[in-house]
Amino acid sequence: MTYPIPSGERDLRSAVVRGLRGCCPACGQASLFGRFLKPVGHCPACGQGWSGHRADDMPAYLVVLALGHILVPMVVAINLRYDLPMWVEMLLWPGLALVLALLMIQPAKGAVIGFQWARRMHGFAGGR
Repeated sequence: MTYPIPSGERDLRSAVVRGLRGCCPACGQASLFGRFLKPVGHCPACGQGWSGHRADDMPAYLVVLALGHILVPMVVAINLRYDLPMWVEMLLWPGLALVLALLMIQPAKGAVIGFQWARRMHGFAGGR
């Protein structure tokens, strides 16, 4: 059974998914980011302002948590199966961690901003 969404209610799932994709969590029509980690001042499609977000360190915490769960099992599995020289491991694991962190940080920040917008946190309490 589905219930109608009250007027003004913001859908959490779609806002977070749009943020993960780097799109405006409000409309999904325009890009959320003007530069790598800097959100645009406002959405050119719907006019939603993004200056009220307070993502702070949460995206970095999420990336570190995810990287730990991805890399630690990989390190253990590779070390049990292969006998890699230490210099290979010293290049492989930090390099892989850096690449994965760079790939994950912008979607994580977009998701956090989408979450904050959907839950009307910080500067998103009002309408558009």
